[in-house]
Amino acid sequence: MFNFALGPDTALMRAHAAGYLWLGILFSSVLSLGESFRIESENLSLDGLKLAPADARAIFIGKALGNTLMLWLLSLVLLPVTIALFDVKVTLGIPALIGILLIGSLAISAPGTVYAAIASNARARDVLLPLLLFPILIPALLGCVKASALIFEGDPMNQLASWIRLLVAFNVVYWALGFILFPRVIEDD
Repeated sequence: MFNFALGPDTALMRAHAAGYLWLGILFSSVLSLGESFRIESENLSLDGLKLAPADARAIFIGKALGNTLMLWLLSLVLLPVTIALFDVKVTLGIPALIGILLIGSLAISAPGTVYAAIASNARARDVLLPLLLFPILIPALLGCVKASALIFEGDPMNQLASWIRLLVAFNVVYWALGFILFPRVIEDD
């Protein structure tokens, strides 16, 4: 679709390939995050989990790690497609790119799990989740796109470490907030 929007300029497509990769991951994450709580809300399984003699934070950790794994595996599927479609050269190596995909998946899944739990009880949950999630993910998405672009194109000014630090800080903040706030999010008022 981006090819139709931008025209046949392959150099332009190659220059923006990292953004297209992360937009695909971001839009796919909304579907997978919404589904991670849909089953529990439809079957009232979340009530059974709340009655179990376990901390609600364990539910958050389990859901968030499951969402991370799903997003990371999805990104590993989208990576060779992106490389092939946009004719991208991975200058700094595939392992560095796989690491960025993992850090980015962690960054999407922590706030995504909290907001999916909030949106699961709403009538318009499919509309509410992206409205809540996308503004929060702007720093993480920016860091993921910039880090991936540097891995694709090369890093002559050593900027990659700064973007990785931004992603790690984002992860620390939102995983801690999710761990602290998730019991309050799923409790009944």
